[in-house]
Amino acid sequence: METGRNAPQRTVRETAWTWLHKFRRAMVRPGRDLLTGRVEVDECYVGGLEEGLPGRLNLKKALVVVAAQEDGPGIGRIRLRQIVDASAESLVPFVRDSVVPGSVVHTDGWLGYLPLEKNGYAHDVTFLRGNKKTPSELLPRVHRVISLLKRWLMGTHQGAVSHKHLDYYLDEFTFRFNRRRSTSRGKLFFRLVQQAVAVEPVPLDRILHPEAYAKTKPQPVGAT
Repeated sequence: METGRNAPQRTVRETAWTWLHKFRRAMVRPGRDLLTGRVEVDECYVGGLEEGLPGRLNLKKALVVVAAQEDGPGIGRIRLRQIVDASAESLVPFVRDSVVPGSVVHTDGWLGYLPLEKNGYAHDVTFLRGNKKTPSELLPRVHRVISLLKRWLMGTHQGAVSHKHLDYYLDEFTFRFNRRRSTSRGKLFFRLVQQAVAVEPVPLDRILHPEAYAKTKPQPVGAT
């Protein structure tokens, strides 16, 4: 049991943090619809690009891939995922899990996206090198999402998000963004609570040490 003058405050903060993470794990609805139509895809480093490193090489910063569905001149729904690198082995599975086959996927000329056509997508490539326009002009929707994501992480969370928890912060950002036009905030919370009681319980130890549970096979709800 905690003792000392600040023990109750620490307990309250830990409880609030734990419940927030429990809710974040319920923000991805199983079987949710994939993005369709025309979708922009690009990656970004959360925290900034490592200086002196070639290409998309990543050592300390988190690499996140983002998909933004086009909605006329605006942005429709989005998907985000933390990936280990920008290889085709990381990028193509993300697109398959996020976008309906047959859709148009708009990317830059990075080689990791080349297998998209073989995976059933119409691949629209915009080469950035030598282009007078900036990446944010050539892929405006996905870069807008990236800008908002970084601002949210640095503003709301002061950049204090570890890599092992980042996936769930990305889920929260996606949940909020995709429902930004909702006029019923109470209904959104009601839907989140519905999803929360339907997912597998997550104890605090699993939240704090996800790497220890990654090696074990997840058990279905109610399994013994």
